[in-house]
Amino acid sequence: MFPALRRGVIDCAIGLALSVGALFPAFAQASAPGETASAQARHIATYFPGRMTGTPAEMLSADYIRQQFAQWGYQSDIRTFNTRYVFTRANKLTNWQNVTGSSVIAAHEGKLPQQIIIMAHLDTYAPQSDADIDTNLGGLTLQGIDDNAAGLGVMLELAEKLKDTPTQYGIRFIATSAEEEGKLGAENILKRMSDQERKNTLLVINLDNLIVGDKLYFNSGRSTPTAVRKLTRDRALAIARNNHIAASTNPGLNARYPKGTGCCNDAEVFDKAGIPVLSVEATNWSLGHKDGYQQRAKSVQFPAGTSWHNAQLDNQQYIDRALPGRIEKRSRDVMRIMLPLVKELAKAGKA
Repeated sequence: MFPALRRGVIDCAIGLALSVGALFPAFAQASAPGETASAQARHIATYFPGRMTGTPAEMLSADYIRQQFAQWGYQSDIRTFNTRYVFTRANKLTNWQNVTGSSVIAAHEGKLPQQIIIMAHLDTYAPQSDADIDTNLGGLTLQGIDDNAAGLGVMLELAEKLKDTPTQYGIRFIATSAEEEGKLGAENILKRMSDQERKNTLLVINLDNLIVGDKLYFNSGRSTPTAVRKLTRDRALAIARNNHIAASTNPGLNARYPKGTGCCNDAEVFDKAGIPVLSVEATNWSLGHKDGYQQRAKSVQFPAGTSWHNAQLDNQQYIDRALPGRIEKRSRDVMRIMLPLVKELAKAGKA
């Protein structure tokens, strides 16, 4: 980053930090499903654009999320870690970019040692090549409302709604860093878990890209046992049907991505470690290479059928024009499914 630009980012971050009322607003406690989620998502996208790993914007967003947890009575902490990723120049030469990630963890204690983890990544895409910069992928102006402020919003509303609910199993809310550099924050979380904590982790729920995609999907991991799939993925789909919400699972049209499973997000880290997972996302597994990458049909508004990492497309003003009401509706739909599901899984009211 050029020195003048870096100085400007830091000055902006300091200015935002001084605006305490703007950064830490009061959200209504008794709200309809999804209202807090969409308000939180819009707040994060507005005040913390360019949440690239290791930047002031990411650090400020991590502290904002930590303080939200704290005001609801959760024990919360920011876990920093050092990592790096490769940057590719136009001449094909590569060099390492060293960064410090900031993940946030909040604990809802249960009666038993077993736990459920609910995750959403807080970072936005950092340009990883000169080609990314030339095509305006990532960077300081990327709001990342779809990828992934909306996921953070749902996670925060779940935490707010569950704060006074006793549960048999504990719940860990985690806002991960460095997802965009290769799920590095999730890997760091897994690395820090003891063997006993891994054994006690019944399920990892990952919330990512909930807005722009045509369809809402619930996918299991490849290593998730059938019995757990029935209690998680299949139960989520049943709750959706009961609430007249359109939802599906990966139809398995690409042999590399088996039916009912997900791919390529933070949940994959835990899936490979043999921990059951449930991925919640919005995309379209029937389009393109049928790998979940193409979110929707190609159109004038979304020429590639995606909004991934694009500063012009993945911002709330653009999405509000292209998909009016989508942010609020999808936040509401996800909350109407996830809140009763998490209560069932954590055995709410039985602590």
